[in-house]
Amino acid sequence: MKKRILVVEDESITRLDLSMMLEENGYEVVGQAGDGEAALEKAFLLKPDLIIMDIKMPKLNGLKASEIISKKINTPILILTAYSQREYIDKAKQVNIMGYLVKPITEANLIPAVEIALKQAEHANGYRAQVETMNQKLEERKIVEKAKGIVMKKYNIDEEAAYNKIRKISMNKQVTLEKVAKQIITKFDA
Repeated sequence: MKKRILVVEDESITRLDLSMMLEENGYEVVGQAGDGEAALEKAFLLKPDLIIMDIKMPKLNGLKASEIISKKINTPILILTAYSQREYIDKAKQVNIMGYLVKPITEANLIPAVEIALKQAEHANGYRAQVETMNQKLEERKIVEKAKGIVMKKYNIDEEAAYNKIRKISMNKQVTLEKVAKQIITKFDA
């Protein structure tokens, strides 16, 4: 499946050039924008796999637009600029920027940057999903631990016996430990 890219550049010739280079290399350019405000609208509407964004644009600059986009959706951004000053590089490090290209852009430097940005975003999404799963498991564990404490106190039994009691209810009712634990908490921890 082709990766979907949004190209945001205020110079129409450069925007067209970038789009052609991307399409010739198997990417789908799902949209184009000439300023930061249009970039926001199209990013939220189209939800591309990657946004290629110029820094210096009318209405809203690329760094500010990138910051707003990064807060709302998890789309990697590749920054384009004619400026390689330190202040722009430092600002670009603060948002969801996966790469930084200095103009003039050629196919030889654009395509590898796009491929790396997409791969880095894939890795970041994988890590994000792992963290989410671990946080969810931790929350479930906290609920089971709280219920176990309630059962220990109510029946004056040790930790292992309380866990086994919750587990037995879970197996008999064929529901998760977390669900049984929530029921125990609701019933006895009022």
